[in-house]
Amino acid sequence: MLEDMSSLLLRLMHRSTLGGLCLALAATGSVAAPQLQPYRVEGQAIEQSLGPPGDAARGRALLIARDPANCILCHAAPTELVGAGARFSGNLAPPLDGAGARWTAGQLRLRIVDSRRLNPDSLMPSYYRTDGLVEVGAAWRGQPIMSAQQIEDLIAYLVTLR
Repeated sequence: MLEDMSSLLLRLMHRSTLGGLCLALAATGSVAAPQLQPYRVEGQAIEQSLGPPGDAARGRALLIARDPANCILCHAAPTELVGAGARFSGNLAPPLDGAGARWTAGQLRLRIVDSRRLNPDSLMPSYYRTDGLVEVGAAWRGQPIMSAQQIEDLIAYLVTLR
């Protein structure tokens, strides 16, 4: 089996297929799941950043991307993004216009990290939680949907929406 995996890795490297290489490494168990940064919930917020300061431009791109966040599947896109890649957006969750005026960075962080702490019936996934989840595909178990940096980037953008 190890010889078969080595052969596969060599073929993938020869083709310069980084994605395939990553998949092959994941199949061997050689890629560890990312470590979650510890955080503390205080009231209705996580005040401490999960890492380095976020970048609002990257957060804006994450917000309109279909992967990994997919925010506008449920939330109405901010007015400034309508027509800028956010043509279709949802109406199941609060609109994102004015998010920075309604919630602090810490409150936004908790809503993204684990919205079910505030509302157990929330449809919003827990983007930075790996324990106690149900119906998680085998390939995704033990992994957060978003990285700590992606969450901080998204918050950096959301707080600008006033």
